[in-house]
Amino acid sequence: MTAVELYKGRPQNIEGRLDREVRVYDLLDSLGIEYLRTDHGHADTMEACNEIDKVLDVLICKNLFLCNRQKTKFYLLMMPGDKPFKTKELSSQINSARLSFASAEAMEEYLDILPGSVSVMGLMNDKENAVTLLVDEDVLKGEYVGCHPCVNTSSLKIKTTDVFDKFLKAVGHTARVVHLTGE
Repeated sequence: MTAVELYKGRPQNIEGRLDREVRVYDLLDSLGIEYLRTDHGHADTMEACNEIDKVLDVLICKNLFLCNRQKTKFYLLMMPGDKPFKTKELSSQINSARLSFASAEAMEEYLDILPGSVSVMGLMNDKENAVTLLVDEDVLKGEYVGCHPCVNTSSLKIKTTDVFDKFLKAVGHTARVVHLTGE
């Protein structure tokens, strides 16, 4: 992997960047949320993200897009990247039997994100509030979180309070805190 550089704020040149990424920068800037950004090759695995997060010096978040068996309820789960995910443990806390990964089509429909790029930033595209944000309590303990700006070729470092207080409020979402032991 080549050296990863950190930049303050949005790219100076947005040529060649996808609209879904530019909309994230536009919203963060309009809300006065400061962030550091790094650009990199496709980071669609936790291993690739681990390298980037070392540069960003942030909590590595695993973002999972889930649904119930009937595909009538959708969830975005943010959890520490090093914590194993057990569906049974989460299902009991949210009273939803049989959670599974939602389809790529649902991910694009509700969050305007493709697989490998799942991010809390995608909630800005969920105008109907069809997706419930679930956050493991350990994510909230860090001063910063790292996330993709709806594409997996850039990563952001944002203050946790800015994400959960300013950003979520602006996009009409709230976080439901869950406790995952990973055991």
